[in-house]
Amino acid sequence: MQNLIGKAQTLIDALPYIRTFFGKTVVIKYGGHAMVDEALKEGFALDVILLKFVGVNPIVVHGGGPQIGRVMERMGKRPEFVSGVRVTDRETMDIVEMVLGGKVNKEIVTLFNRHGGRAVGLTGKDGGLIQARKLTLKQRGQQGAKEEVDLGQVGDVEAVDPQILRTLEASRFIPVIAPVGVGRQGETYNINADKVAGHLAAALRAEKLVLLTDVSGVLDTNKQILPTLTRAQAKRLIAKKVIQGGMIPKVEACFTALAGGVGKTHIIDGRIPHALLLEIFTREGIGTEIVA
Repeated sequence: MQNLIGKAQTLIDALPYIRTFFGKTVVIKYGGHAMVDEALKEGFALDVILLKFVGVNPIVVHGGGPQIGRVMERMGKRPEFVSGVRVTDRETMDIVEMVLGGKVNKEIVTLFNRHGGRAVGLTGKDGGLIQARKLTLKQRGQQGAKEEVDLGQVGDVEAVDPQILRTLEASRFIPVIAPVGVGRQGETYNINADKVAGHLAAALRAEKLVLLTDVSGVLDTNKQILPTLTRAQAKRLIAKKVIQGGMIPKVEACFTALAGGVGKTHIIDGRIPHALLLEIFTREGIGTEIVA
């Protein structure tokens, strides 16, 4: 009996958060180990479906870098990176679109639907969702001068039209979005999923942006988690190279969301079972919260 009472108390404890976020939009970047481990995949799907059933509007943006790499290798094409960005020629773009928009996206949609959700898979091409432009990157050459590097069909977000997402939300569907955008001339672009999530959250003026990662959050110089950061503090940590590598695009996605009016942004450890619910429905939360 005490075990049952404890479960009821857990629901009561979550009530203030359910009330606060009822009818609000939460953009979730899904990636890392949570997309690979079967138990974590199942748990993430249940978390998202529960959010939808209690009146929250989750929108999921997913990555898929490791899956792209494996398919490229099977096809005899060696992945190439510059400053952590995948060089995407036309052939690679075809593979990226096939893996992200086809295989990975539909696997996530199927997982949600199998557990009782109503999910719909999209790319940035659908409904004119993401208009993109070619990403330019400059690196120091052998002579020390900065030179522009051609990354191929790697894109940046130019504009977002969220109408299709609002329509799906109103119809009680869960949008699942692959980070592929389209240029003004119809060209296809591969875009960083963190960046897409940040721009979507800003365009929707979401209540929260939550980024799932394979680390416990933003760490200080002693590898201790920083529970809360302001935007200004995070920028100073980037300048001091405390925040570096793959954490930078995640933090910058938070900056984009905050600048667009998003209430709070969170970088959390997707390796923790039910990390999403722990972040949204508990007072302590987990990971790092970045606020304006």
